[in-house]
Amino acid sequence: MTYQRRKAVCIFLQCAVFILTIVLTTQTKSEKQNDSNACFCKLNGEVDDCTCKVENLDTLNNEKIFPVLQSLLQKDYFRYFQVNLKKHCPFWTDDSRCAMKDCSVSTCEEDQVPEGLKNGGSKYAAEAQNENTCDEERELGALDSTISAESKAAFQNWTKHDDKLQTFCELDDDKSADMDHVDLLLNPERYTGYKGVSPHRIWRSIYEENCFKPSGKFQYGSQQSLAAMCLEKRVFYRLISGLHTSINLHLCAKYLFPASLYSAPTWGPNLQEFTKRFDPDATKGRGPQYLKNLYFTYLVELRAIAKAAPYLEQEDFFTGDSEGDKDVRKGVKEFIKIVKSFPDQFDESKLFQGIPMEASELKDEFRNHFLNISRIMDCVGCDKCKLWGKVQIQGMGTALKILFSGDSIGPLSTVDALQKQDFQLRRTEIVSLFNGFGRLSSSIKEIELFKRMLQ
Repeated sequence: MTYQRRKAVCIFLQCAVFILTIVLTTQTKSEKQNDSNACFCKLNGEVDDCTCKVENLDTLNNEKIFPVLQSLLQKDYFRYFQVNLKKHCPFWTDDSRCAMKDCSVSTCEEDQVPEGLKNGGSKYAAEAQNENTCDEERELGALDSTISAESKAAFQNWTKHDDKLQTFCELDDDKSADMDHVDLLLNPERYTGYKGVSPHRIWRSIYEENCFKPSGKFQYGSQQSLAAMCLEKRVFYRLISGLHTSINLHLCAKYLFPASLYSAPTWGPNLQEFTKRFDPDATKGRGPQYLKNLYFTYLVELRAIAKAAPYLEQEDFFTGDSEGDKDVRKGVKEFIKIVKSFPDQFDESKLFQGIPMEASELKDEFRNHFLNISRIMDCVGCDKCKLWGKVQIQGMGTALKILFSGDSIGPLSTVDALQKQDFQLRRTEIVSLFNGFGRLSSSIKEIELFKRMLQ
């Protein structure tokens, strides 16, 4: 073979190797791209049992709601949450307390709490405390122990009113000596290291004992199994699954990386943890559906805020700081305007239809299951996890209370301040509603972060 021919063959082989390398690299990149999209393969099209599209919720949340709501949650009215973290678990002996530093909650001293949020957060109580004169105190000291017939009748009406309220959560007693104020901004929800038997028992109790199941063999996360249940029971499961997904996303996005020889401990997104919880291969194919259920939960709470808009627009949001309270009222109205502008809201009127007696029994069962879940939060062994579990479960319970209150139920129904004889929200319910929805909003934003990391 001549020199020229050997040279030509050599060049040909080099070109072939080069082209083959490009082909294999492109194929590998394509496979990696397909693998990276696997977690998000269901995040398109309509949200299950709704007409709203996932893509529209992404745009609404990430571009409009998230920035406004995060700013609002920095305000004093929403950042201070009153909670009892000392209540005993009503279902089993709590033998698994988390002793790690990141499980603890830093509670507020009395002088750290805004004046208007003390004594139950009543505007009128705070004003009365400052306005009593000595003469008024002497006059008040002359106690009249008689009760008129009108007052007795009023007390009976109040009792009937309390019994009539459709609460879906067991709220902490504001008057308990074990109640503490917690600054939610100083105690953020993130990975604490709380894992193992205790959290598994919590979620197992929620899913296995308090979620609805069809008769026969059933596996949570299976679309085929869910299809065998009625709409109301599917809604209940998807609400809980969406909340569970949201909590898992927060733990993945704010994960504690331990110290090394070269760096201190740091908080940040953990891609490996995310894929472990949501990749189809790691979750027997269920991870993508878990992520989609988050959008369902978000949509339900979005509708509750829209329905309560007239009520919330009349709220004082009182903390004792007149300028700050004015800013909060302005921010809430801006936020509610965005919420109401979204056209594809969840339609609660489709629930609890059919034969009235059966529908009523199903609604009571639905409510009692959720009440039980709110009680399970007192069994969480990590105080910080318990705190945020209470905030988010109470927020969801408040959303359900709103959806099934008022003179009517459906896309155009509302509750307002004029209905306070039949419908009221305590401050703790408003704070948990906004913070609970804020957690869902953050989770959808975090999905965008993990999508970028996997590209």
